[in-house]
Amino acid sequence: MNHRLLSRALATGLGLAAAVCAAADQPLTTLPYTPGLDVSSMDTRAAPCEDFYQYACGGWMQRNPIPPDQARWDVYSKLADENKRYLWGILEGLAGQADGRTPAQQQIGDLYASCMDETAVQARGTAPLAPWRERIAGMRSLKDLPGVLAAMHLSVAGGAPFAFDQNPDFGDSSRAIGFVMAGGLSLPDRDDYLSSEPRMREMRARFVAHVARMFELDGMPAPRAGQAAMTVLSIESELAAAMLTRVQQREPSRLHHVMDLAGLQRLAPHIDWAGYFQALGAPAQRVVNVTEPAFLRALDAALARRPLAEWQTYLHWHALHALADKLPRAFDEEHFAFFSQALRGVPQPPPRWRRCVNVVDALLGDALGQEFVRRTFGPEQKRATERMAAQIEQAMARRIQALDWMTPATKARALEKLSAVVNKVGYPDRWIDYASVRIARDDFAGNVRRATEFDSRRELAKIGKPVDRVEWSMTPPTVNAYYNPQGNDINFPAGVLQPPLYDPKMDAGPNYGNTGGTIGHELIHGFDDEGRQFDARGNLRNWWTPRDEAAFNERAQCLVDQYAQYPVVDDIRINSRLTLGEDLADLGGLVLALMAWQAEVGEQATATQPLRDGLTPLQRFFVGFAQWACENTRPEELRIHARVDPHSPGRWRVNGLVVNLPEFQQAFACRTGQPMAPARRCRVW
Repeated sequence: MNHRLLSRALATGLGLAAAVCAAADQPLTTLPYTPGLDVSSMDTRAAPCEDFYQYACGGWMQRNPIPPDQARWDVYSKLADENKRYLWGILEGLAGQADGRTPAQQQIGDLYASCMDETAVQARGTAPLAPWRERIAGMRSLKDLPGVLAAMHLSVAGGAPFAFDQNPDFGDSSRAIGFVMAGGLSLPDRDDYLSSEPRMREMRARFVAHVARMFELDGMPAPRAGQAAMTVLSIESELAAAMLTRVQQREPSRLHHVMDLAGLQRLAPHIDWAGYFQALGAPAQRVVNVTEPAFLRALDAALARRPLAEWQTYLHWHALHALADKLPRAFDEEHFAFFSQALRGVPQPPPRWRRCVNVVDALLGDALGQEFVRRTFGPEQKRATERMAAQIEQAMARRIQALDWMTPATKARALEKLSAVVNKVGYPDRWIDYASVRIARDDFAGNVRRATEFDSRRELAKIGKPVDRVEWSMTPPTVNAYYNPQGNDINFPAGVLQPPLYDPKMDAGPNYGNTGGTIGHELIHGFDDEGRQFDARGNLRNWWTPRDEAAFNERAQCLVDQYAQYPVVDDIRINSRLTLGEDLADLGGLVLALMAWQAEVGEQATATQPLRDGLTPLQRFFVGFAQWACENTRPEELRIHARVDPHSPGRWRVNGLVVNLPEFQQAFACRTGQPMAPARRCRVW
């Protein structure tokens, strides 16, 4: 579709979206039902062999304009919105309940209530910022830097000018060690600071104006605020120039630099690392992993060269930036005007309730998740998902054994890794206990600070201990899933196992196409260009023979070449080196889902009768698969997406796959040479 027409269509749809949102802006007491294959979401006027995405999703795109508080709108975000509205109803009830609440219910109810109390937030003024402003202004030399950074990293701004956290050691995934990581930027990507494109230069100018206005709101005189904003841009640009690109960050070996504390001190001598770790309260540690040594060297050089006053300005900005939504309305509105309106094209801010649900989910997610799971996710859903995951893994085993390009030695290692995969479905076996977090109904900023510090200290306490293989990195209501290469586990929260993504009322085809494709997608991540470099135990180790590695790379290059041709917006095309891992997972996952479905239904997989909704069983599989990706996205968001998102746009996550599957071409009787039936196909797994 012509992008100028797309922009016009989206702009035209805003009135409808605003009306729909206004009508629906109320909490839910039950989750609404949308079928796993929705015929009304299709555009049957489109020819499936010409543009399958339009055929499967054209009706959905027409009926689902982007809400005015969103940068994009898709099936996932629509389900996530429904989950949040349901959580909104739970939290409204708990916030208004005086008696009979459990301690955890009291915490999540009161945190939500404190967030919703805009009058109290307004009355507190800049009090949440004042201690940070004063502490930063009180610095007298770089000797004061470790204590200030540690305090900020614990509770307010965790990534400026670097980040510190724990992760499994790449070389020994059984132990957790400290990771020192590049950080300190405000804009989405390093290239936002470095590109000479006119649009990027204009956005940097708007960023400087935004930073200056924020400083002015905090009482800084206008001329000084303008100079301070230029200092922020200068420092962040210098940091950006030293960072790896997002494509480079996809190579795990580039991020694996374990050294002892003496080595860390030699690498960046202008930071008192022992003092920083002590102020942080981190456990004693013998080694750390520095993901980007060149960045740390550049940071150290900047610390030595730049006056202390510039670093105070930079830290003041990051405290102000992090706390913007806990300050009076003028700060929040200015923050939205730049980071949502200017950067992403979002016309209006989200309603307060949505932001407050997100806060509770982010800070007390396991407590909120228990309320969600208890009401929405039964043992039948868990068993059905686990059964489907087992079928997908059996299909993967068959694919590995049948590969003609992989040698027996590497096949054995691949099967070993496959057999070690752990599937986590619905919710964790052990919940986080937030009992020590003090939540006060009248102190929103304080609640956020205390809950953030609790989580920071909980994470730091893992350093030097065996890795907890049970813990999750997503909360149960989340509409997403992930593969963890160092744990060799796949995680499917309860939130993503709701209709229309998983529909227990639906026939097998759409469910295997949708949820089966998601399970296969996450499984393939263990064998994509990045995940394949980790072994069955999650250690960074090359278990491939040179011949197999070359064969894999040759087949992956086919996808790189294919996706590099696809447009995103304007004259921007997909950065297919950045999206390779997701593109591999999309294609491989769909292949596995198709195999599992065929094994499940047997002869029905090739049946042409009876039709359901005018579709054969195989056609239903493919339409069900495609409809998870229906979406509308603002042009501004697409431009950011092209630079920072490792996922291809939804259109190409559908059309880019089916062109490689002869089963699709058979299902819809496509002729070779039609857009969805090219002569050349890509296939890895």
